[in-house]
Amino acid sequence: MHGSNISRGLRQMNRAFVSLLLSLLLAFHPLSGLYAQATPTGGDDAMPTPTDTLALQPKQTLRRGGSFVTAAVETIGPAVVRLDTERTISRRADPFFQDPFLRDFFGPNAIPAPREELLRGQGSGFIIDSNGLILTNAHVVSRADKVTVTLKDGRTFEGEVRGTDEVTDLAVVKINDPGEQLPVAALGDSSQVRVGDWAIAVGNPLGLDNTVTLGIISTLERSSSQVGVPDKRLDFLQTDAAINPGNSGGPLLNENGEVIGINTAIRPDARGIGFAIPINKAKALTDVLARGEQVPHPYVGIQMITLTPELARQNNEDRNSTIVLPEVNGVLVMRVMSNTPAERAGIRRGDIILSVNGIPVTTADRLQDIVENSGVNQTLRVQVQRGSRNLELRVKTAQLENGLRR
Repeated sequence: MHGSNISRGLRQMNRAFVSLLLSLLLAFHPLSGLYAQATPTGGDDAMPTPTDTLALQPKQTLRRGGSFVTAAVETIGPAVVRLDTERTISRRADPFFQDPFLRDFFGPNAIPAPREELLRGQGSGFIIDSNGLILTNAHVVSRADKVTVTLKDGRTFEGEVRGTDEVTDLAVVKINDPGEQLPVAALGDSSQVRVGDWAIAVGNPLGLDNTVTLGIISTLERSSSQVGVPDKRLDFLQTDAAINPGNSGGPLLNENGEVIGINTAIRPDARGIGFAIPINKAKALTDVLARGEQVPHPYVGIQMITLTPELARQNNEDRNSTIVLPEVNGVLVMRVMSNTPAERAGIRRGDIILSVNGIPVTTADRLQDIVENSGVNQTLRVQVQRGSRNLELRVKTAQLENGLRR
């Protein structure tokens, strides 16, 4: 009997413990309503309760096997296009026949005529307007005679190159009469991008359509001179997301599926490093390019390098050096182009540029930025050191044309 009483007592204690545990679980369950009892009073300034906060959150449906990459690509995928280009060029006859004596000897009819050759290329782009406006790289479509646009669903359209700008490597292509509204890519804000953010590259590398690669943003504001393309005026986003030939012009996305950059360049000597034009740069130029207008790029006409006291000292200690440099921070003029604003203003090779319009200049990239943002046909007050003398020269900027620099 005594053992039976003990067993009954244990069972009663277990039941009581289970009941207490269930009561606690129900009391603190989000749907129990007990959280509302803790709501502080105070009218409109009262803090929302956890249940209020839960009600304000958007409902999310998670798909088995999905990820933020899956969601981002599914969102933008239909707006990413492949661009196939064709260009016909004429090849000159063998230079052997260009000699006047040979032309006279063989006669005009014996000289082979120039032959035509068809060049084909391929790249990527993305639709930014439902009527068929596409952003891509200038080097993808520049000088193309024909552009064919292929959507992810297989539809093809003829594209018209509305405008290109080789200095920023940006271009706008238009699908004429698409017949219906087209899917559009959401554009993000590249000024909000931080090192370590996710980066998703979408495009058609090496002819492999609809390819997606994943990485992070590894560096911000990588200058074009550092990348190895000094003829451009850009600060790139650097990423380790794989970018290969054919990716050019395609979008670089953030984790929300918004375009933060345009995939542009790879370094042949690099492993796992690619570069993209920040989307904010493209936003600023899209309307100008879509209208077929020339993008303004002021220039002065010099080749330059950054000078530091250490570099100047190394130069001065070199017995073979032909010039003695002041040991200062500034920009050394290596060459002055002929018939340029710099030449007309009296800037000379070996001058050290110290400031522009009172703004100190310590790097070549900084000087280029100042000139780029100054506007065309604007007069700049350039402070230079020439030997032991300090001079102020006035340089009137001009429009940068192909083949000219800075």
